[in-house]
Amino acid sequence: MLRRQARERREYLQRRAQEERLRRQQDKKEQLRQALDENRLLPTELRRQALALQKELEFEIPGENGVTSSQDDEYRWAGLEPPKVMVTTSRDPSARLRVFAKELCLVIPGARRLNRGRAEVGALVSACRAAGVTDLLVLHETRGQP
Repeated sequence: MLRRQARERREYLQRRAQEERLRRQQDKKEQLRQALDENRLLPTELRRQALALQKELEFEIPGENGVTSSQDDEYRWAGLEPPKVMVTTSRDPSARLRVFAKELCLVIPGARRLNRGRAEVGALVSACRAAGVTDLLVLHETRGQP
């Protein structure tokens, strides 16, 4: 548990540092863009990097928002394409769980049901990634209740 917490903390700090670097880079690009638009001298801190930044500015998409935080990543592409949902059950599902999975597929638009068999969850996840599935629901039951 402690190793996982330390790893997650380290990854979070690395993401924050990377976001800060990207934000500073975006600010420099914006300063360069304003200086070029207003036809004035470049700021002294940008003069060495001006050519590289200008090349990057040429290939940027005009409507792009720029730097986003890691918390926005999950929903960045929401609404652009319909989600593909895969519904599967535990290894040995009861009849009630199978019926629940079928009903859930009817409720969720575009959902498909997959018979799990003896496949492990890691194998299911890799198969779903290869098929372009966005969400995987694994249903299980506790004391006969789905």
